[in-house]
Amino acid sequence: MDVDIASHWGTVADTLHDVVLVVDPQGRIVRINRAGEELTGYRNDQLAGQSCRVLNCTGCKIIGQGSGVDYCGLFRAGEVRSKRCTITNRAGEPVVVLKRASVLKDEQGNITGAVETLTDLTELHAKEREITQLRRSLRSEDGFEGLVGSSPAMTSLYRLIDTVAQSDYPVLIQGASGTGKELAALAIHRRGPRADKPYVKVNCAALNPNLLESELFGHVKGSFTGADRDRVGRFEAAEGGDILLDEIGEIPPATQIKLLRVLQEKEIERVGENRPRRVNVRILAATNRDLPELVRRGAFREDLYYRLDVVPVQMPTLAERREDLPLLVEHFMAQAAAKSGKEITGMSPEAFGLLEAYPWPGNVRELRHAVEYACVLCPGGLITAEYLPPKLRQAEPAAPPAAGPAGKRHTQRQELLEALRRAGGNKSKAAEMLGVCRATVWNRINRLGIDCERDL
Repeated sequence: MDVDIASHWGTVADTLHDVVLVVDPQGRIVRINRAGEELTGYRNDQLAGQSCRVLNCTGCKIIGQGSGVDYCGLFRAGEVRSKRCTITNRAGEPVVVLKRASVLKDEQGNITGAVETLTDLTELHAKEREITQLRRSLRSEDGFEGLVGSSPAMTSLYRLIDTVAQSDYPVLIQGASGTGKELAALAIHRRGPRADKPYVKVNCAALNPNLLESELFGHVKGSFTGADRDRVGRFEAAEGGDILLDEIGEIPPATQIKLLRVLQEKEIERVGENRPRRVNVRILAATNRDLPELVRRGAFREDLYYRLDVVPVQMPTLAERREDLPLLVEHFMAQAAAKSGKEITGMSPEAFGLLEAYPWPGNVRELRHAVEYACVLCPGGLITAEYLPPKLRQAEPAAPPAAGPAGKRHTQRQELLEALRRAGGNKSKAAEMLGVCRATVWNRINRLGIDCERDL
């Protein structure tokens, strides 16, 4: 038995979860289904005959004055494909929807109206906002693009990175091993105008001279044994973006000459090819070597050094920012605990005292490894001295730093106690007052030897 679908349109439309809205050629609402009534707050009889503009849809394209064909871009374009927009319901509240629309024509091709479907994205939009806020929170916990610290040395570094990121000049990042040079380079890329372009890293010390040249500039087929096809180099792969040349002090003299040409002429030549290729790449160079000393010894070209040293960035050692030690320890403990799934509640005062006394010649990298080691051995709860690497337990105490960690420790303890008292012992409220997460408050309570029942 055949069913006349047209005569049952209202019933069919009312079974749909999405809003179905029909308008005439003048843009007046003819019909809205039950889902539309629930979403907009209007009954069908309240909307019928009104201009569709009553819903104040941000996805409508206005092309002129009047109504319908002379007013709405839909009648000119013929359709709207999956466009996210916002309508206003009867209560005046914005509602995020996914809009699809198409014009209706008769057999002669004349426009008889249009039909729109609106999918409610309210819950999805709310979840997206939660995710965005969580990401911002995580980035905040991770510090400045992964660099952690609030000492004067680090705040100065953050300002410098933000400034140099906006320039197009080469950047030379210098610092001892383990100070975070790669993180600084990535921060410069992410905060600059090339952030949406490629970011390519090359460790210049990890390749022999022949491989390094091919890796940087590419090669053509047959240029050397094993070159069975053309190969794009890292400079071409980084087109429009940034390239990090890590361990720049290790590149051989022949490669230095070619690199100088890139800086001067913005051109490269693939190995085995004599045709120059234009490249648009900003060079970020990093090294723990004393480049001026290498220049004096003739191991590094002076002209290349001055080309690279246009915008120098010096990474502070951990000894120069010892006041950041508590933040770094908390950060690495949280990361290690998240990876292992263990309930690490903090570090005992005795264990933290050993961290404070150690000189950290390997800087932040060595500290991270020490905290990870302790988190691996610790079954859960408080990290005590027995779980720290043996070298920390056996090391001679470091010379007292100028920063005065004991005084800072006392100040931090007093600040936390005050926040806990004002919050009535509520750790979450205290964390909000201090601008940190709840886990950080627990870590500090344990590390600073605070007994909430006794001290509050």
